[in-house]
Amino acid sequence: MWTMARDQFGNTYHDLGRWPRKALLKLFSRKHADKMYVDTVKGTKHIGYIIASHWLTVYTVEPWEREA
Repeated sequence: MWTMARDQFGNTYHDLGRWPRKALLKLFSRKHADKMYVDTVKGTKHIGYIIASHWLTVYTVEPWEREA
């Protein structure tokens, strides 16, 4: 599973690997991240992190075609 993130300013951060929190903390030279949630019909869902005044939504990247 590969991930990427987008912040509130539209900046994208690619190739975060399997552990996006760890990669983002290293990128911003920080040691703490707060979780970011969104309200849904079924309850709340964890969608990203708040690190160094950046609100980062994390996405899973998958190939369009799967290899046979």
